[in-house]
Amino acid sequence: MGFCQAWKILLISLLSYCIVQSYYCNASDTILQSQELLVGDTLTSASQVFEFGFFSPANSSKTYLGIWFKNIPPRKVVWVANRESPLNVSDSTASLSISKNGNLVILDGVQNVIWSSNVFVPTNNTVEVVLLDSGNLVLKDNISGQCFFESFDYPCDTFLPGMKIGFNRITGERWLLSSWHKENDPSPGNFSVGISEQLPSQFFIWNKSTPYYRTGEWNGLKFIGLPYIDSAAYIVQFVFQQDFQQGTAYFTFLPNTSFLTLVELQSTGSVQVVQWTDGAPAWEVYAKMVHPPCDIYNTCGPSAICSKNKYPTCSCLRGFVPRSSDEWSRGNWTGGCVRQTKLLCQRKGINTSPGVGQQDGFLKFSGLKLPDLAAIFRLDSASECERLCLNNFSCTAYAYVAGIRCMVWSGDLLDMQDYSYSGEVLFLRLAYSELVFPGKRKLKRALIICSAVFSSLLLGIALYCLLKNKIYQTGQKRKGTISFRISDSCNISKEYALESFWIGNLKKEDPVELPLIEFELIAAATNNFKLDNKLGEGGFGPVFKGKLKGGQEIAVKRLSNRTGQGIEEFKNEIVLISKLQHRNLVRLLGCCIEGEELLIIYEYMPNRSLDKFLFDISQKELLDWPKRFNIIQGVARGLLYLHRDSCLNIIHRDLKVSNILLDEEMNPKISDFGLARTFQKQQQLVHTHRVAGTYGYMSPEYALRGVFSEKSDVFSFGVLLLEIISGKKNSSFHYVEENLNLLNYAWKLWSEQRGLDFMDGTLINSFSPEEITRCLHVGLLCVQECPRDRPTMAAIILMLNSEMKCSTPKQPTFKFETYLDLAGSAKDNDKYSVNEFSASLSQGR
Repeated sequence: MGFCQAWKILLISLLSYCIVQSYYCNASDTILQSQELLVGDTLTSASQVFEFGFFSPANSSKTYLGIWFKNIPPRKVVWVANRESPLNVSDSTASLSISKNGNLVILDGVQNVIWSSNVFVPTNNTVEVVLLDSGNLVLKDNISGQCFFESFDYPCDTFLPGMKIGFNRITGERWLLSSWHKENDPSPGNFSVGISEQLPSQFFIWNKSTPYYRTGEWNGLKFIGLPYIDSAAYIVQFVFQQDFQQGTAYFTFLPNTSFLTLVELQSTGSVQVVQWTDGAPAWEVYAKMVHPPCDIYNTCGPSAICSKNKYPTCSCLRGFVPRSSDEWSRGNWTGGCVRQTKLLCQRKGINTSPGVGQQDGFLKFSGLKLPDLAAIFRLDSASECERLCLNNFSCTAYAYVAGIRCMVWSGDLLDMQDYSYSGEVLFLRLAYSELVFPGKRKLKRALIICSAVFSSLLLGIALYCLLKNKIYQTGQKRKGTISFRISDSCNISKEYALESFWIGNLKKEDPVELPLIEFELIAAATNNFKLDNKLGEGGFGPVFKGKLKGGQEIAVKRLSNRTGQGIEEFKNEIVLISKLQHRNLVRLLGCCIEGEELLIIYEYMPNRSLDKFLFDISQKELLDWPKRFNIIQGVARGLLYLHRDSCLNIIHRDLKVSNILLDEEMNPKISDFGLARTFQKQQQLVHTHRVAGTYGYMSPEYALRGVFSEKSDVFSFGVLLLEIISGKKNSSFHYVEENLNLLNYAWKLWSEQRGLDFMDGTLINSFSPEEITRCLHVGLLCVQECPRDRPTMAAIILMLNSEMKCSTPKQPTFKFETYLDLAGSAKDNDKYSVNEFSASLSQGR
């Protein structure tokens, strides 16, 4: 028995040893000097966030050692050790271990060193490798905790919270992101991201060694070339630190407790912020930094400005002309522009002819991304900066920026961009003749006199036409409508037509730099508005598909001459949407105002509007649940931007299925801002005497009393959410057995704990019961009769993306049919939009 007892003890000991070794090699976050990590084994961080081990990319014959998120499909690799020295996928005996000199090493099957951490480790130290919950792999002394190697010091294509991007001039260190070569090839690609070493620094993307994108200098609060604050700023808390004395600058961001967030550099050179929330089907792209063409470095060449919202995209600075007119006309702007008139100090043989020897001056340009390659001077005022530039023969422009002070440029001005608002102010140095008589080198006295007489005559005619037009508009307003017309007898330019329009219809508090496209270009792009190119027709006119000369596809909304509405909505949409920048809002490309033609040009959405899929039996199967849930989240983020994050704070007032457009990847974009209204953040309610919106989506307080707030949009969002879940249209749904509309039918099923019965039958193979139930719950909270019972859009986004407990909804009691009965002859006053009835009543009740 003694022998048997001893044998049992030995077996138990061996088993215990195997279990311990298995734990260390497969489930631990640590490797000791006596251990190794084999192919098939992994380390897992303490909180099960990250995993470390050998992997092979899809369709690759190579094996790499890397770090990725654990339990988040599909696998997203955030760091790779042996990017330039992969193993063959057939080498199943490769391993990672700690060498005798204390370094991390990868050994192939025949014990050759494939990769090493290559750091100095004192020989008397006992080291270990630990995978932290931050995703940082550290080689450290297991007694003192001193770190010798950190994966965070050697970034790949992914920027995690806690990482640094920047440089240290004293140590010579640089922390750069570098792209993968291809999607399945982690070897270093062409693009890298870092901080320029001159101070104040800029954030750069390089294509090999050539600048590809830059943010502008850091002014202590922001990068001045990034005037727009996207919603990504609320998800990721970016931090920039620079120390002039120590010669260091680095960029980092703090972790967010609500989302997993990271920044990645794609193999195409684009930088994007992505996030993942519990239960999400995949990582979601939240923001992109590079949007061609204007964000690409120096797209328009020297001394030219790139404008995203204008066509053509590039234009020369005043006083400059294209270097090559032929290339410019073909859309090749890389040659840039050259001066028409040399500066005083550049001319030879200065004489005393009238005006020739006049001093150079400065022309002000507002709302710009300032040029690259500025020299910085710590002067105390803009006037000192101006004198410095004027007294320096090589100075071509200057700017005075808070936090940076005097910025001076010599030679060509590179990589400028025009913003519709915000941006910085640039003072361009021009010859005196260009400031007084732009574009004219020599003007004789007689020509000046003739020009003055002709200008006076033209001004008189223009003032007469303007007065006549204003009288006409006043008369039209008294009749209850607004109209815009230019008399055919007045031969005036398009610029004057535009000026007359805005003088008559814009307020002083409505500044907008209008992107203009000529009517001839739009007519050519749409094949003279051919019916084959018609995409649909809304309450204010038809929408056509077109293609500009450069190949860009567009959607053109043409104001109908038949409608009594239009001018106010046209102005409203131009003023509002031109100031908005968000991935879930449709982008305005330009507009046209010529004669009686009023047109708005948008980016083209290849999948058109959501109703084309949702309410079409043959198309709705293309909208599986992940796509629908993505649409719901995207619309919610767009509304949150409008309500809280945009510069204007906007209530949309006409949110509906047909106003949700879908791009090529079925991502949603909110459109049609003709009825939108701005409000102050402290405002709770706004009253109107003109109720305008769409049957089935109006909130009770707005439909009955003309009172609207951001909670009115929340109600519309709730209806939209229920329609997306059910695949049924609220305005036409009727549950005969109990005389219920869609909202009450949803509440009935939810209260009976039969919420999944409300789901569209085509989702049977793709739905998530938890997400469907949560969305139904949120939708019912949104359509509560009392506005204060409805959540805000910020709360809605949290509820959609978390397991937070929601309040219990009450039964919806409002029916739009009741409103129509109260309104009497409302149906006679209805206006129509695509696939929807839009009630546009003259009085609020």
